[in-house]
Amino acid sequence: MTRFAPAWLAVAAALAGCGYHISGQGELMPKSIHTIAVTPMNSTRYQLARLLPADITRELISRTKYKVIDDPSQADAFLSGRVANFSNFPTLFDPATGRATSVEVVVTLQITVTERTSGKTLFTRPNMEVRERYQISTNPQQYFDESGTAIQRLSKDVAQSVVSAILENF
Repeated sequence: MTRFAPAWLAVAAALAGCGYHISGQGELMPKSIHTIAVTPMNSTRYQLARLLPADITRELISRTKYKVIDDPSQADAFLSGRVANFSNFPTLFDPATGRATSVEVVVTLQITVTERTSGKTLFTRPNMEVRERYQISTNPQQYFDESGTAIQRLSKDVAQSVVSAILENF
């Protein structure tokens, strides 16, 4: 039995490490990609169209080894996208007044990363959905419109989701 212990330990060690990796650290993009440009997003929501490219750029810089540049014609790859759908609806109501106290925002995106030289699609997510919920005060004297900050949180969540999906390519 002791003769087989080293072989058994070697097999167990090899199997234990098989396929394991830390989320968000995948290297599934081609090795030829060193620079990425994030193009403006098409959206009927001006605030999202302004925030999304900046937040995605920040995520790419902080979480990847890629250099983000402004000019898509000079980048190895470029990320493009559009907000396909934006909807918001009340989710909770004040029983006394019947007014909404919580609203959920749902954004559906179409995201693509394309290799510039070949035109090959490296990553695509045609129906990426992200949700954000925010509260509404029922007291008119204390009312504070939370929708702007909810859109900012939503944009940051979208950026994190987009970069994670690109890194893991699933």
